[in-house]
Amino acid sequence: MSRDYDRTLGVVEAFTVVCEQCPSGAVRGVAERALEAAKRGEPGVLKEQAYFVLSAIQGWRGERATQVHRSLSEFIEGA
Repeated sequence: MSRDYDRTLGVVEAFTVVCEQCPSGAVRGVAERALEAAKRGEPGVLKEQAYFVLSAIQGWRGERATQVHRSLSEFIEGA
C-alpha cells in the first residue's frame, strides 16, 4: 500500500492518526481526549482541540508527523 504523506488530513483523521501512530503515550492521551471532545460537537471545539494536539506533537518526528502537523496547522489558520 502506497503512503501518501502529501495529502492533507481532516482534523478528526489527524487526531486518529496521532492516537494510532504517535510513539508517546502522553500525546496519544491528548489526541484521545480531543476525539472525545469532538464527539460532543460544541462550537469551536475542533479548533481548540487541534491546537492542543498540535502543541502536544511538537517532539514527534517523521513523515507522518509532518503530515499531521501541516494538516492541523492549516486547519487552525483557516486554509
